Amino acid sequence: MRSPLRTALLGAVVAALATIPGLGTGTLWDNSETAYGEVAREILLTHDWVVLHLNGAPWFIQPPLYFWLAAGFANAFGLEPLWLRLPAALATIAMGATIGYASAALVGRRVGIYGAVILSTSLMQAIVGRLAIMDALLDLAVAVGVLAVFRAFTGGRTVPAIVGASVAVALGILAKGPVALAVVVLVIVPWLVWERLAGARLTRVPFEWWLVGGVVCFAVVAPWFALLGSRAGSHALVELIGHYTFGRYLGTIENQHGPIWYYVPVIILGFFPWIAFLPAALVAAWRAARPPNGALTAHLARLALVWAIVPFAFFSLAKTKLPNYVALELPALAILVALWFDRVADGQGRRGAIVAAGVVPLTIGAVAIAIALYARDAHLLAGTEAVMGDLLWMGVIVFVGSIVTFAIIASGRRVEIAPYALGATAILMLAYTAIVAEPHAEPFKPVPQLAAIIRQQDRPGDAIAIQGVAGGNALVFYTRPRVFAIDMPYETPQSDDTDPKRVICSAPRAFVVASRKRPTVDPTYGRRRTPLASAANDVLFLYEGSSCH
Repeated sequence: MRSPLRTALLGAVVAALATIPGLGTGTLWDNSETAYGEVAREILLTHDWVVLHLNGAPWFIQPPLYFWLAAGFANAFGLEPLWLRLPAALATIAMGATIGYASAALVGRRVGIYGAVILSTSLMQAIVGRLAIMDALLDLAVAVGVLAVFRAFTGGRTVPAIVGASVAVALGILAKGPVALAVVVLVIVPWLVWERLAGARLTRVPFEWWLVGGVVCFAVVAPWFALLGSRAGSHALVELIGHYTFGRYLGTIENQHGPIWYYVPVIILGFFPWIAFLPAALVAAWRAARPPNGALTAHLARLALVWAIVPFAFFSLAKTKLPNYVALELPALAILVALWFDRVADGQGRRGAIVAAGVVPLTIGAVAIAIALYARDAHLLAGTEAVMGDLLWMGVIVFVGSIVTFAIIASGRRVEIAPYALGATAILMLAYTAIVAEPHAEPFKPVPQLAAIIRQQDRPGDAIAIQGVAGGNALVFYTRPRVFAIDMPYETPQSDDTDPKRVICSAPRAFVVASRKRPTVDPTYGRRRTPLASAANDVLFLYEGSSCH
């Protein structure tokens, strides 16, 4: 067991190198980071750990696990981006350790290290691990659940595996709802069918242990749901599970839709730079998975193929789509490519490896040329030149690293170190992005800058509102609840809370973040309107003075 444990430690270190540097750099990104950060903050403001709140109102969109962790870190260390992002980063580090340990225990230490390096340095995995969102927790829960059940069927210690899978699924449900259980089932059931069709001999798991697992899962999940129902009523559970879980799949939530091929470019970009090796890895895994091969490598290849394909199809058919939904299948892609690199290191398929390795620098070179031409010819907004420069430097880093990787594979010498060269390049690129490039994006986040002025001048009884521009969640997070999202003056108000005249006239003073470009109909309702500051395309107005009319 020493080798898998050491591999797990190494996997955690690699994931940490890809995730931790620059984790607290910059302000939170709107829309999700600021919304989830505010929910965590309002746990501390309301001292309510059962009913979550956003902008001062009960919020029944996501389960509580991420918010509990983020609120705990914020309470201990401060409400800073670093501590709000730390739960996702720790889950990503744990994911690197999980893939390293499981792969090493099943098919060898080299595959375990490859898998951890490939997963941790893929673009989407690093991004999800750097954001104040709950997806990294869900992805970890699904991976542990799938791999634990897989191990129970392939000769592992059945009881600990089933109990571990049950706890993982329960935590996944508390992180993002029943989708955690659904994805584990969607992976395991087709895999078992394939194993039966392949004539594989698997360990029988008695029904009693599945029952124990169900009881364990229920015991972890039920208390919060019961407390929420008793405190907020059954409509809270209906909204959380019905509308925002099943409704998210069967309908479109918050205009987050896309075509059935939506996730194809997401996977291509999200699994960069390793996507170049995925086609060859899929072919090799399919060959290894064909019967009558009953080795553990074949079992793992079949599992990884199902894990890569079935959730992809499942989320492609969903009505609501977001890029991070398919991040939970990145471990499968990493395992597939790790198995393939292991074959290449043993001298198999070297010609295909050379072609795949050559795709990366060619792609980076083409993208860099396109960016350079665009930067030269396009009429850029002020400040975007720095961002373009950062993109070019990031491209240079990956281009050089991919050339080195190509040279290692083409030479035929020490081919086994090729994944480490590309992984190190990806880590360097991610660190540059977080530490150097991200601060250059701060001028394009106007709300934090304007919110700082509101905090300096805010008095008891003042109203805060946002009108016709994005950033409502950020304005709440960087000021205080409650922030009003008001309609434009030429629109029919949807309610009293969105009526601009009512909100602006309801307080001695009103701070309003709006667009620089004012509408033709632009009343002040008899009050004095003073522009206090502007940032990007937004401006902060202060309404004060005489009574409204």
